Amino acid sequence: MPFEHVPPGQTMPDPRPGDFILTHGGELFSRLIQIGQGLRFRGPDAPYTYWNHTALIVSEGGALIEALGPGVRRTTLAAYVATQYTVVHIDASTEDRTEAVAFAEHYLGAQYDWATIASIGLSLLTGAKFSFGFSGQLICSGLVARALERTAVIFDDEPSHVMPATLAKLFGVTPPANTPKGVPARCD
Repeated sequence: MPFEHVPPGQTMPDPRPGDFILTHGGELFSRLIQIGQGLRFRGPDAPYTYWNHTALIVSEGGALIEALGPGVRRTTLAAYVATQYTVVHIDASTEDRTEAVAFAEHYLGAQYDWATIASIGLSLLTGAKFSFGFSGQLICSGLVARALERTAVIFDDEPSHVMPATLAKLFGVTPPANTPKGVPARCD
């Protein structure tokens, strides 16, 4: 199966470096991401807006690297045990997975790219393709997309503009049925 839904209170038994998670929160910024994604993902694509955050799995022990407001940091799947998350399994060689992880580790400590968020927002509101941001700064889905470029994954959009819904659609990840969201991980 290309993805596994993990309900609140459970953990992923065997995470693989290079795979990634999709999850969601109900805070204001998380809801704004979902609303913004809804401007692009409509009709049959609307369910992909269920997710508003993503992180790269970087170890078999469940270590993650993710970009949040404070910047790019290392966390673990344990931080998400109280909420529903979905593990997306990629089709990649061990070497490609190692390169994806190395890419994410290189950006540990980088700042969150608020300019890219503004660029995506402007693009969503106008329909034009604006792309601006700061070199060396990343958003969560941009970090995962750029790491996945080290494998055989190719994006139609510029990787910095990939959103969690884009990743869900690309990998065919449907929302879980009858699974409570649980308590979102602390994202600050």
